[in-house]
Amino acid sequence: MNETNPIRSALITGNSSGFGLGLTRVLMQRGASVRGMSRRGCPESGVAADERADLSDFDATAAAMERLLEGVDELDLVILNAGLLGHMQRMQDASMDELRLLMDVNTFANKIILDALLRRNVRVGQIVAISSGASVSGHAGWSGYSLSKAALNMMMQLYVHEFPEDTAINALAPGLIDTAMQDYLCDEADREAFPVLQRLKAARGTETMPTPEKAAGAVLAVLPRLRQTTRGSFVDIRQLD
Repeated sequence: MNETNPIRSALITGNSSGFGLGLTRVLMQRGASVRGMSRRGCPESGVAADERADLSDFDATAAAMERLLEGVDELDLVILNAGLLGHMQRMQDASMDELRLLMDVNTFANKIILDALLRRNVRVGQIVAISSGASVSGHAGWSGYSLSKAALNMMMQLYVHEFPEDTAINALAPGLIDTAMQDYLCDEADREAFPVLQRLKAARGTETMPTPEKAAGAVLAVLPRLRQTTRGSFVDIRQLD
């Protein structure tokens, strides 16, 4: 897959709404066969295959992957997008139950998905785990979200040693995206306690925080350049502009 060889097949997690749905729509508009998995299911008609699964349920996720990969030998692109934000809070206020859920969904569920690809010997051109600047910034308030995304970054580094060398693997921070998550961050979370949220509030409704479809187009546009970075590395999309 490169700029002259368009994406023909893709697997997107978290495709029921937000960025995952935006990716699905843009890829389908470009003629790609798109498979997906999410808790609520993809509302877009015409997807090649779609499975409903709660990613915190590892057995259900594994079973959904078996169904999604039935008859699949090759995928040009896999985007591990599904994730949870959790609450903006101090680490000392984060419950172990919430931290465990965030790690399960944002990190460990992706092990189930990647292992299924390896077990079934599916040839994958490029794997992109959707990470966040919060995985490396350590700003107050991000608590379990930062922890789980930092672990996701390391997971991508580790899987480099297990996927073939011609499979590009990276964790990518896609920048700000105007999704339902921003409703909570911009309107409900405590901006006085966590000043980093003030930047998000100011960005909403501007080009700095594009729609899911526009953000999807931007991410797909940088995939060839992402392939040229170190396998397994964390990359902020702004580094590729």
